[in-house]
Amino acid sequence: MSVLSPDPSEYLARARGDLRMGVPVALSNAGHVVLVMAAETLTKRRFAALGQDAHLAITVRRAETLKARAYDGDLARIHLPADADASWVQYVADPATDLSKPMKGPFRSLRDGDPSLARAALQLAKDARLLPAVLIHPVKTLPEGITVLALDEITDLLGHGSPLSSLVSARVPLSVSEAGRLHVFRPEDGGEEHYAVEIGIPDRNAPVLARLHSACFTGDLLGSLKCDCGPQLRGALSQMGSEGAGILLYLNQEGRGIGLANKMRAYALQDQGFDTVEANHRLGFEDDERDFRIGSDLLKRLGFSAVRLMTNNPAKLDMMSAQGLEVVERVSLKLGKTPQNSAYLATKAAKSGHLL
Repeated sequence: MSVLSPDPSEYLARARGDLRMGVPVALSNAGHVVLVMAAETLTKRRFAALGQDAHLAITVRRAETLKARAYDGDLARIHLPADADASWVQYVADPATDLSKPMKGPFRSLRDGDPSLARAALQLAKDARLLPAVLIHPVKTLPEGITVLALDEITDLLGHGSPLSSLVSARVPLSVSEAGRLHVFRPEDGGEEHYAVEIGIPDRNAPVLARLHSACFTGDLLGSLKCDCGPQLRGALSQMGSEGAGILLYLNQEGRGIGLANKMRAYALQDQGFDTVEANHRLGFEDDERDFRIGSDLLKRLGFSAVRLMTNNPAKLDMMSAQGLEVVERVSLKLGKTPQNSAYLATKAAKSGHLL
């Protein structure tokens, strides 16, 4: 392969973009090749071009909602009925009409065959911030121009952030501290950038007051009352300013890692009476799809080995320790409770173990 040719991680990034545009990609394993199409971006024209042996793969979470058998454990491969069309596929993938039109089945799940390609395809859809539902179609001849991914080359890359490169840093005077500096880190595969806000000049030889903050467009920017993200962001920066030093990592993992569009789908389901975790499950996601290892990597890149972590989430503490960072203190951050988010916060405490 020419040094100018894409490597597996770059092909993977290309494949995510293809799926978001509605373009099929191919996965191969041990001589077996399948076309993969994301249910969310499926078009009638491309669905009509598929053969009769295509099937729909969904996660076990979505399968539980639909009462479909998940013989493969973490996923279900569903046979397409003879009268299935693109609308049927999207109807099964998207829970928006689950209550108004609950009788979507019965479904016939496949038992035979290796589900590894379907499993990789579902993770690829998640990584593309699409609904985790994909059409799988075995092929012998690939259409021209299709991105092809070899399973053995991408398995270790799926679901993991690409290595980050330090792009630039510059002084940014902030209301909480004139000694502010913003560091921008870009994944090598061209994915979403992540940011580190440095307050003052933290001592690299002492535990740093740090916060891993996941991006929240609705809370951080719009002042949404449905979550506590905006008050936590401003409260963390304020405390760092008061103490004279700190690091706030702003990680582009909107909606607990499912992306803004899926987060809004979850909000719509919450309006139907489901809590945060139930809404994520109905969409086909786990409770939390974020990769906190990004945060530990950035702190190490910035020269820190010990932290005073501002969080109410014990999972962050466990992750930091597992990644070799010493957590000397958990700094509570109980801010932003409103009448509109009290049930949400109660769910975080009851189902996600948050210390509220």
